[in-house]
Amino acid sequence: MNFQEPLSGLLERIARALERLGPGRPERPDFDAADAFVWQPETERFQPVSEVNRVPLSLLRGIDRMRDTLLANTHRFARGLPANNALLWGARGMGKSSLVKAVHREIGGLKLVEIHREDLGSLPRLLAHLRESQTYRFILYCDDLSFEALDTSYKSLKAVLEGGIEGRPANVLFYATSNRRHLMPREMVENERSTAINPGEATEEKLSLSDRFGLWIGFHNCSQDDYLAMVQAYADHYRLSVPDAALREEALAWALARGSRSGRVAWQYIQDLAGRLGSPLSG
Repeated sequence: MNFQEPLSGLLERIARALERLGPGRPERPDFDAADAFVWQPETERFQPVSEVNRVPLSLLRGIDRMRDTLLANTHRFARGLPANNALLWGARGMGKSSLVKAVHREIGGLKLVEIHREDLGSLPRLLAHLRESQTYRFILYCDDLSFEALDTSYKSLKAVLEGGIEGRPANVLFYATSNRRHLMPREMVENERSTAINPGEATEEKLSLSDRFGLWIGFHNCSQDDYLAMVQAYADHYRLSVPDAALREEALAWALARGSRSGRVAWQYIQDLAGRLGSPLSG
């Protein structure tokens, strides 16, 4: 060590050494790299998604009202007008997540960022990055959102939606899908109500989370006609050459074997049909 070195120079060298040893500052996100990203909280980075797994909006049948509601809300957000966070809830396999991704593609000009439910505790850090990127407008998306007993990660989301000091950045809209309207199991709600001194307050904190979504868009089990319309739309789009009567009979038998009718079941049947026909699902 050079004992003649000025104290200021020595401190500067020590500071630089400590900076090299410490965790690196996350790189500034490159949101020009793609239209969709997955948030990775461990490294505070946004992983670009080159090709999003989605279907065209025109192929989503039997959910016209839900489609129009979410499309109009997203259009307003894209134009810089007030818009609501949305909770898409209800029956499994009825196109909730497919609708979010299809609407994003339909409108264009927006960045889609997916956050996994188990990473909700990192929301404040994620939003700090998006808040700094005012050049872009983001749809922040969480699929299959729900909470179990003793799960406290909902508090981060609750603060972001409305209750925090900073709240949601003006360039961010939050869309979530869930099979549960109130984001928690029915038995958990009933159990807390039955054992609490004040049942009304026992679940108020968790139930109030869903109230903070300005839009509740409900999805219900589809009718047989809607299911067959979904199958026919897929068959037409992918040019699967099957007589209408045979397509109907097979599709109904497939749904009966699965014990349900939904967009997901229709798509699974189409994949099976295309495989048997030796026809790739492209186009």
